[in-house]
Amino acid sequence: MDHHVKDLSLADQGKNRIEWAEKDMPVLRTIRERFSREKPLKGIRISACLHVTTETANLVRTLKDGGAEVFLTASNPLSTQDDVAAALVKYYNIPVFAIRGEDRDTYYEHLREVIRREPNIVIDDGADLISTIHKEFPDLAERILGGMEETTTGVIRLRAMAKDGVLKFPIIAVNDAYTKHMFDNRYGTGQSTIDGILRATNRLLAGSYFVVAGYGWCGKGLAQRARGMGAVVIVTEVDPIRALEARMDGFLVMSMREAAKIGDFFVTVTGNTSVIRREHFEVMKDGAIIANSGHFNVEIDINALEEMSVSKRIVRDNVEEYTLKDGRRIYLLAQGRLVNLASAEGHPASVMDMSFANQALCAEFIVKNHTGLKKEVYRVPEDIDREVAKLKLKSMNIEIDELTPEQIKYLSSWEFGT
Repeated sequence: MDHHVKDLSLADQGKNRIEWAEKDMPVLRTIRERFSREKPLKGIRISACLHVTTETANLVRTLKDGGAEVFLTASNPLSTQDDVAAALVKYYNIPVFAIRGEDRDTYYEHLREVIRREPNIVIDDGADLISTIHKEFPDLAERILGGMEETTTGVIRLRAMAKDGVLKFPIIAVNDAYTKHMFDNRYGTGQSTIDGILRATNRLLAGSYFVVAGYGWCGKGLAQRARGMGAVVIVTEVDPIRALEARMDGFLVMSMREAAKIGDFFVTVTGNTSVIRREHFEVMKDGAIIANSGHFNVEIDINALEEMSVSKRIVRDNVEEYTLKDGRRIYLLAQGRLVNLASAEGHPASVMDMSFANQALCAEFIVKNHTGLKKEVYRVPEDIDREVAKLKLKSMNIEIDELTPEQIKYLSSWEFGT
């Protein structure tokens, strides 16, 4: 297939939205201008498995302008924006294999389509692309220069592969860049998750009990935004340090078993499986709303909810009502998939600007340095992380101080005393 999208007639709308997002992505735009001149990715084939959104469109445009041949598929069946996929094919000549709502078989066939292009570099979001290469295309894996991973869930999977000695090419964990996880995960996930819940339900958050499962960067951002909307926020955790941090930040902290009894809204952002499960459904109040903003739809045990229910129906777009045997109703948003992308449009462009700037610069880094990289998972080089931060500050017309020679000497010496 040259491409597989829903409807090319949607391309004009998608192009307008891509251009709208571009206005709020000045860092990536600056990199694309340099890439257009220098062509650092000339002759490189890149296969990317990402959420097919307006922001991703501007990343793949940047990679192409840098000289790369780029192929794009979706990292989640419900996150594709069909008009954006059509615009990338029609106006930017980028092969896209993604249709919103595609079934599991189509999803994996689309992955194979971009793998068959024999990429030199891969960009992943959740590690499905990389794991499929390792399982089904082992010979190709040996020839790949390197890859990047966008999200926490994927980094966890890839570090497990490296630990087991099965990772066949180096990976840069873009998720771990400060300019990614401290901003994308916190401010992006925080805002877009609330946006997705409100679009799906049109419910008032003020005065409600809002349960956040997990207090990593995504959980911190979500808890902060929910509190800003007037909700009473409860945090559940398995890590004692993060639990303590949440309490010191002013949130209620308790077990999910206790939170389940009083929560009105529940959102999982842990990257783990079965965070909300049968024992929690059993004690939830009538009308509880549950959603997930972690990468995979495994954080809510939907199979258990199905088994406990006597009926279910769709009551609104992206809202399924499950009626339990005792008459209580539990509402699941977006089939348990990423609520911020399935029910809304995902992160704001200004946040993805930094994340995707890291992706573009890391692609360039791999091209230049792949011969010296081992088959491990690396952090984003500090100079790339800081360059992204500097470019972002510049785009915001913010100047910061520089260390004086005296200060540099003081910080590097042990000889100065009281």
